[in-house]
This record gives sequence, C-alpha cells and structure tokens, in this order.
Amino acid sequence: MSILAVDIGGTSVKYALWQAESLQNPGNFQTPDSWSALQEELLRVLGEQAKQSPEEIEAVTISVPGAVDSEAGVIGGYSAISYIHHFPFVTELEAALGKPVFIENDANCAGLAEAYYGAAKDAQSSVALIIGSGVGGAVILERQLIKGNSLFGGEFGYMLTEKGHTLSELASPVHAAKRYAKAMALAEAIDGQQLFALAEKGDERAQKEVAQIHRALAIGIYNICLVVDPEVVCIGGGISTRSDFLEPVKEQLAQLQAQQHAEDQVITVKICEFQNDANLVGAVANYHLRKDQ
Repeated sequence: MSILAVDIGGTSVKYALWQAESLQNPGNFQTPDSWSALQEELLRVLGEQAKQSPEEIEAVTISVPGAVDSEAGVIGGYSAISYIHHFPFVTELEAALGKPVFIENDANCAGLAEAYYGAAKDAQSSVALIIGSGVGGAVILERQLIKGNSLFGGEFGYMLTEKGHTLSELASPVHAAKRYAKAMALAEAIDGQQLFALAEKGDERAQKEVAQIHRALAIGIYNICLVVDPEVVCIGGGISTRSDFLEPVKEQLAQLQAQQHAEDQVITVKICEFQNDANLVGAVANYHLRKDQ
C-alpha cells in the first residue's frame, strides 16, 4: 500500500510516500502563492512519487492549518495560506489529482500520530498539546478523533488560565519571549530558545517567564484531564525537545493536584515521539480512520 502524505505549512509544503509502515522519499517545496500553483505542484509531486513507488498510490492525505470539516472537505477558519479556506478544497483537489483526497487539521494530525504510532499508541484515550506560537491540540477517545460540534475540540490555546489570560498567551515561548523583550526594553526581539538560554544563565526575568510557561501548561493539563481523563497526555512542539522541559511541568501538575486533593487521578504526561514528521504521520493515521467512512 502506498499513500502520498502532505503537510501544508505557511512557508513550505512537506511530503513523503507512506510505504511499509514508514515515510519514504521525503521532499518539500516552498508554499505557492495561489491555489492553482499549489495544485500544479502537488500534481508534479504525485507524478514523481508514483514513478518511485512499487505500488499504485491509493490516495493523498493532507495536514492543513485551519478548522477542517473533513466530511464536507472544506477548510474553515483562517491561516497564513488564505487561498485554501472556505471552498470545496477536497472536491477540487481530487479532480486535479485524480486520487481520493483526505484532509485534517495539523494539530489533530500531530495528535493522531502519537495515538496510532507514537507515545500513546498503546492507549485508548489521549490528548496532545502542540506548543508553538500558540497552543493547539487534539483529543482522542476510544482511538477516535473528537472534534466537537463546532470543530473546536482540542483548541486548548483558547482556554482561560490565570488572570484571564489564555493558555496560548502564557504557555507559548513565543509570547513569553515577547513579554521578556518588552519588560527589558530590548531593541531587538528574542525567540524562545534565547529566552531559555537567558534563564539558564541566571537572568531572573527570563526565569520568571520560563516558570510561567511550566505553570500555565500544568494548569492546562490539569483542567483538560478533569474533563477528558485520558490515559496519556502528549506534549509536542519545538519546546518539548528540551531535556529539561518535562520535569518542571510534572512538578507543577503534582502541586496542583495536591492543592485540590486530586492526587488519586493518574495523569501520565509524555513528550511526543514525532516532531518534524508528526503532521505527515498523523495525516496517514487520518486516512486509515476515514477511508472506509
């Protein structure tokens, strides 16, 4: 079985062929500036991959930004790729490629990757929090993706935490770095990696921001688990690759449980196994979930 997996991002489009339970022949191209150009590029990639595949490519499965209505084949919401939204995306792309096309939100794909092939593969229920410029996520119950009535299932970044701030505002290293730069009146912006480096060197303001990230994530996880009670919580995104990241979050989480006398609830938090390839792998999982529906 061969499937073309695609991850459409704001600056680049990644792709690979899924064969023998693994990603093969990976590649990428710059995200085009129009819908017609994107279709042309995907048709080119499909042709090239077909030549390298020993089997016929059955379908094209895609990870995209936005609020995805998988049944209607429409991408709602908004993103940096404005031309992919609010029209019959799947219908038009199937006509262009001559293959069945499946789509799902990128954070949901990341969660599916962990649920089916990664850190939560042995669990029946899991949630994923993907941390970047905001906090996205996914809810998996009975190994099914739960998107909700308005497609807001897993949009953890909107959750209110301390003093009316959202989880995205307090748990994102991008937002934390901006707060630091403003507080220190820096002439130039810094990124999350620089913020953590400053904290390691003893910068008290940077340490305060890093501690806030840990606490906000712990609050978010605590609240999510009271509603969903999953077997596994997976944390992904660039920040999660730090070896010193997970333990402070677990410590804050244990403190919250103790304060609220909720120690009996077992909360298992793991780092996502898939990072750069998560959306591609999750797109494949989405194909398997939806192909017979």
